[in-house]
Amino acid sequence: MLMKMTTRAALVAALALTTAAAWPRAASAETVLRIGMTAADIPRTLGQPDQGFEGNRFTGLTMYDALTGWDLSSADKASVVIPGLATEWKVDDADKTKWVFKLRPGVTFHDGSPFNADAVVWNVEKVLKQDAPQFDASQVGVTASRMPTLASARKIDDMTVELTTKEPDSFLPINLTNLFMASPAKWQHFYDKAESADAKAKSQAAWTAFAKDAAGTGPWKMASFTPRERLELVKNAAYWDKARVPKVDKMVLLPMPEANARTAALLSGQVDWVEAPAPDALPELKQRGFKLYANEQPHVWPWQFSRVEGSPWNDIRVRKAANLCVDREGLKDGLLAGLMVPATGTFEPGHPWRGKPAFEIKYDKTAAQKLMQEAGFGPSKKLTVKIQTSASGSGQMQPLPMNEYLQQALAECYFDVKLDVIEWNTLFTNWRRGAKDPSANGSNATNVTYAAMDPFFALVRFLQSGMAPPVSNNWGFIHEPKFDELVKKARQTFDPAARDAALAELHAASVDDAAFLYVAHDVGPRAISPKVTGVVQPKSWFIDFSLVSMQ
Repeated sequence: MLMKMTTRAALVAALALTTAAAWPRAASAETVLRIGMTAADIPRTLGQPDQGFEGNRFTGLTMYDALTGWDLSSADKASVVIPGLATEWKVDDADKTKWVFKLRPGVTFHDGSPFNADAVVWNVEKVLKQDAPQFDASQVGVTASRMPTLASARKIDDMTVELTTKEPDSFLPINLTNLFMASPAKWQHFYDKAESADAKAKSQAAWTAFAKDAAGTGPWKMASFTPRERLELVKNAAYWDKARVPKVDKMVLLPMPEANARTAALLSGQVDWVEAPAPDALPELKQRGFKLYANEQPHVWPWQFSRVEGSPWNDIRVRKAANLCVDREGLKDGLLAGLMVPATGTFEPGHPWRGKPAFEIKYDKTAAQKLMQEAGFGPSKKLTVKIQTSASGSGQMQPLPMNEYLQQALAECYFDVKLDVIEWNTLFTNWRRGAKDPSANGSNATNVTYAAMDPFFALVRFLQSGMAPPVSNNWGFIHEPKFDELVKKARQTFDPAARDAALAELHAASVDDAAFLYVAHDVGPRAISPKVTGVVQPKSWFIDFSLVSMQ
C-alpha cells in the first residue's frame, strides 16, 4: 500500500528547470537567508495573511506583531501565549465580556508612527466595523473566523484599550495572536493619495498600495515584493525587543510548492532552507551535510467529514471504520520516512485536553470491514466518497501521496475514494465556505490540516454548531448538542484547571463520535544548509527567524 515518491531522477529534472538567475544571491556586504516555502504564492502582506498558518509564519509574525504572541524560544517546552504589544491583560470581574489590555510603551511602526491605543482600535475595526473607512472585507475571512466573539475595541487612554466580546470568552487572549497591527498612518497616506471620489474604492486602493509597501511593528521590514516570485525582508534594527532583532540582514521568501523542486534548489545551493523536503531525499541530504529539523507540532492532518443531509459520513459506523482502516505506522515508516506522529485524536495521551475516549483509534482492518458490512457495504458494494485536497500548502505535509496512500488503504475496507486536487489557497478559501457551497465540488470530506495549540483552533471552530460557515471552520456543519454544551462550558470557565477538564471532556466526546478521520501530527520537517546556525525548532506551527545566523 505504500506509495513511492519521485526520487533522484525527478530531483535532477526539477533542478534542470530552475536557473541560478531566478534566485537572488547574497552580496558580500550582507548576510542573506533564502527560504523555499511550500506555498504557491507569497502570502498576503497587508497585515492579515492568507494561506493559513504558513501565511502567519512568513508574512505575519515577521513584519507584524499582535497584542499577544507565542513563545518560540525553546525546542523542548510547549509554546505558550506571552505578552506582545500588550504587556498585561485582565478580564473584568463584574462583566466577563470586557477585557482591559495595557499596551507596550515606546513602540513605533516601520514608518516611524507611534503604536498606541488608537492603532489597536483602528486594527480591530479594519475587520469588524463595516462602516469604518479602513474596513477591508478581504481580511475578514482570515481574521474574524479566528476570533468570532470579539465585538469591539475602545480606547481608555493612549496605552490602555478595552476589548468587548459577544459572550464571556476565556479564549480571547489566545485568539488575539492572529490580529496583526498594521500602521494606520501608512494606510492613511495611501488613502489620501488614492484618486477616486468613492470612499470604498479609495480604501481598496489604499490597501493594495499598502500590501506593496507594508508597515507593521515586527522584527522584519519589507524591502521588495514581487507577487508569485519573492518577498525580500530586511532586519528592523530598531525593533522593540532587542533580543529578537534579526541576526541576518535580509531574508528572501520564495514560493516553491513542489517538494522535489524545493529539495533540488537546496541541493544546488539556490536556497539555504526548505520547508517539508521530499522524504525520499533525506538520506542524500544528510550525506551532503544538510541539517534536518523536526519537532512534534500541535497539529492534525485529518479528513473533515461533511455531516449535511445525504452525506455517507453521517453513519458513525462508516466514520469509525475509516479510522480503523488506516495503518498510520506504515504511513510513518514508509512514505514519510519517519516524519510524522500517528494521530489517535486531536490530542495524544498526556495532554491535559486529551480526556478518556472510549473509542480507540488504531489499525484494525478486520474491525473496520465488519463495521462497513454492518453499514451495508462489502467487496461487491463499495461506498464512494470524494475528498477535496491540495497538492501542497501550509502544514499539508505531502498531501497528494498521503491521500493516495489513504485511497489504497480504505479500498481494503470497501471505500471507493475519489480525489479532487486543487491549489492550496483555493482549498483554504473553500474550507471557509463549507460543504454546502458549490466550491466543495461534490466532495463529502475536506483535507485541511489544522493547528491544535489553543481550544478554539483545536476544537471549538469545528465542533460547535454556531461555527458553521460563514462564521468559522465547521466545514461539515456538525450539529451535536453535546458538543455545543461542552463548548459553552469550557469558554465560560476562567479557572484554568476547570477549563482543561471541560476541554478534555469535549475532546473525548469528539473522538468517540469519530468526528474526523485522524491521520497524523506534523513534525514540521525542514532541511537547512549547514551555513545556517541558531535555528530553534519549537513545538509550534511557527518559528522565530530572528534567532537565525548565517556563517
